[in-house]
Amino acid sequence: MRTGVTTSTSSWVGRLLRPYLGAVACAAVLAGCASGTIPTAEPRAADAPLQVVASVAPITDIVRRVAGDQVTLTGAIPEGVDSHTFRPQQDLAALISEADVIFLNGLSLEKPVMELADIIGVPSDRVVRLGDAVVPASDYRYDFSFPQSGGKPNPHAWMSPLLGRAYARVVADELCRRAADDCALFRANLRAFEEQVDRLDTAMRTAFATIPGAKRLLTYHDAYAYFAAEYGWEVVGAVQPADFGRPSPAEVDGLVRQIRDTGVSVLFGSEMFPSSVVQQLAHASGARYVTDLSDDDLPGEPGDADNTYLAMLVDNYATITEQLGGDAAALRSVPVGAVRS
Repeated sequence: MRTGVTTSTSSWVGRLLRPYLGAVACAAVLAGCASGTIPTAEPRAADAPLQVVASVAPITDIVRRVAGDQVTLTGAIPEGVDSHTFRPQQDLAALISEADVIFLNGLSLEKPVMELADIIGVPSDRVVRLGDAVVPASDYRYDFSFPQSGGKPNPHAWMSPLLGRAYARVVADELCRRAADDCALFRANLRAFEEQVDRLDTAMRTAFATIPGAKRLLTYHDAYAYFAAEYGWEVVGAVQPADFGRPSPAEVDGLVRQIRDTGVSVLFGSEMFPSSVVQQLAHASGARYVTDLSDDDLPGEPGDADNTYLAMLVDNYATITEQLGGDAAALRSVPVGAVRS
């Protein structure tokens, strides 16, 4: 990554950095001065906990499950905020400049955060893109909201718990590399998390086997591509277009025909993306509209026992199972709280 700042800085980044840089450094930014660099954080004391930043809430919780209380962890993207259109706030520049490691999903999800890290000179070895680490390019998913022509794969790999487990393994490796004295604890926490994921994976397969007929999904937000590939589902469409705007009348008409042609009986919306368009689709097609799914907003409130990544997955897949006529008892019995050594 670059260690200097150039005049190619976008206007929103310039506005963001002004309070952080101070008058002298800001003048260097505006002038494109080659010597204008951003002050770096003071070295961390040997006995101080790692300063860790993570992006969306599921990623933050995966890191928390592995790290336990041995690090100081901050989520960069608040729960309930659309990660695709998120714009960093002023305090994020200072936060990521001081972090020992920054865990991002990658797969082009957190582009504004990456731009900011690049501009302020965060060393590249401090930024870990979990999705890029565990999903090879040959397995990228391009689909309705993430067409291949746009150049960005679907980033929602964490919606498959097996990929979430792979994320956790990368987190453990990185934390062990940076805090070797705590590595045994990180590995123990990882094993406990992996055991829960294995139980969830088994429960998902058991529950899905009880669903009568074809396993097809039509959702508002296109978050289930990696899940579908792993568990034998077909995602037949997504309401939200690639520009994250409102579907055109022609797109709505096409979706109505698709719903009727594929026999989809339930349209799954999102708590984060309430949409009158999905209600219109349900009315026009005769399908039911269910709004309870979430791809990065965890259940409950911070500190609650069920405010976890695994609880979010259980809620989603139990809801889908039940709405499609299956039995979600196996899913409802999966433990979702933190288990740490």
